[in-house]
Amino acid sequence: MLTHLHIENYALIRESDIAFGPGFVAITGETGAGKSILLGALGLLLGQRADAAVLADKGKKCVVEARFDIAGLALQPLFDEADVDYDDTLILRREILPSAKSRAFANDTPVQLPFLKALGARIIDIHSQHQTLTLADSHFRLSLLDTIGGGKERDRYADAYRHYSRLKRELEELTAAEAQNRKEQDYLQFQFNELQEAQLHADEQESLEQESQLLSHAEAVREGLATAARAVDDETEQSVLARLRGAKSALAHVAPYHPQAEELLKRLESSLIELDDIGNELRSAADGVTYSPERQQAVDERLALLYRLQKKHGVDTVADLVALREELDARLQGISTLDERIQALMEQVDQAFSALQKEADRLTTARTKAARLLEKNILPTLHELGMPEARFEVRLEPTPTYGPTGHDAAAFLFNANRGGDLRDLAKVASGGELSRLMLAVKSMLTSHSLLPTIIFDEIDTGVSGDISVAVGRIMCRMAERMQVVAITHLPQIAAKAGQHLKVYKQLEDSGQRTVSRIRGLTGKERLTEVAVMLSSDPPTPAALQTAKELMQP
Repeated sequence: MLTHLHIENYALIRESDIAFGPGFVAITGETGAGKSILLGALGLLLGQRADAAVLADKGKKCVVEARFDIAGLALQPLFDEADVDYDDTLILRREILPSAKSRAFANDTPVQLPFLKALGARIIDIHSQHQTLTLADSHFRLSLLDTIGGGKERDRYADAYRHYSRLKRELEELTAAEAQNRKEQDYLQFQFNELQEAQLHADEQESLEQESQLLSHAEAVREGLATAARAVDDETEQSVLARLRGAKSALAHVAPYHPQAEELLKRLESSLIELDDIGNELRSAADGVTYSPERQQAVDERLALLYRLQKKHGVDTVADLVALREELDARLQGISTLDERIQALMEQVDQAFSALQKEADRLTTARTKAARLLEKNILPTLHELGMPEARFEVRLEPTPTYGPTGHDAAAFLFNANRGGDLRDLAKVASGGELSRLMLAVKSMLTSHSLLPTIIFDEIDTGVSGDISVAVGRIMCRMAERMQVVAITHLPQIAAKAGQHLKVYKQLEDSGQRTVSRIRGLTGKERLTEVAVMLSSDPPTPAALQTAKELMQP
């Protein structure tokens, strides 16, 4: 239930604080006084887009804040999902900055607009004048029937529809992929065969490149190794080993007499051993270097193949080619099993569609029962609202396909007069008749909905006299189960309210600015206001007497 509304710097409202009580609340005022501004401000709290044009003072921010009593509405999960602290008293605040940016808060926690919209749908129903036209919308009609008696069936159908749609979408994607893969299969197989036949090894390129370098310079390498081997030991006195052996012999003669010479002798012996080993390895290496034109050609051809494959596939290493080969193999394996996957998925889609059909049939049955209940309950209210000969029928027809809302299309047939055929109400009902129909619908919904608050924005359009008294009486009955706020021009409706708020304009800033204000009326003030609505300002004695009679319980 809405308990308090604070508006600051919004349109014609400089600053206003409004307390709302339970039951039936009427809001009155002259045309253009700013009654609908209240709905615009509330709309910001319910997730509507913000516009800096609403700022009365362009240099200051706009603030709209409302307090709601939400105890018993089972809203805790919604708050938990949004990570917002829950309290039975909900405070919503929306700020619009001069830069046109806006901020929203729930219990002082910043929130996004989708949360406000989801929350607003659970705490308040704002019925504006144009909403009456939704009676002509099939989706609204189905939603109405589901609210009356098909909520569980609708939810089960929605789950089945989502499951079926997901499987069907997967099947379509898989079938499309299969068709594309079939087109590419020959090319993929050719690529794979080429890489497979190449018998690739991730580390072969480096060793082949080294071997190619060696083969290309075989003669020079062999000559260099042989020359080095001869320099170390060619069995002449000029070789390194021969000269070192001479040095060893000389040191051996003096070592007994000179400690340092003995140490140097040991080191020289170690060097001779190492150099002798080096000489042997140089000769062996030289003997091992042979030039083979055939091997040179084979290595160069292998490297050319590797380079060509790398360039063709846009990779840098043989390891990349190996990875590509494995990827191609996996894709080809996937193509080979795609038919099996598609067949299995087709069976799942068929099963899901069968389940969808069953849930759709259950939903249609529930809606049919709700339609009979709506027909039964709406007619007495229409009769009370001045249409004693009215006839109303709900007709369900199957749709060609199964959609998000089921397999039904709902038609509301209506005739306000005796005789004549029932026709679609959008074609035969006048504006006033549509308003009364919507009021009858909303009145019935109060016993099927957990919404704590409903706001009517001039739903009394097109009605007057005794009918307006009946409208007020119906709103009073609705107010026994929920908070009802009615923006109205009719004194017969305002007189039935338990709380009366008046919106009016006045000049401020030495007559330079028009602002809207709102205040509560009680006692004599309220009696006078109802009388003014009946006649003129000041009211006539007859109007005052009539107002007093209208305000009787």
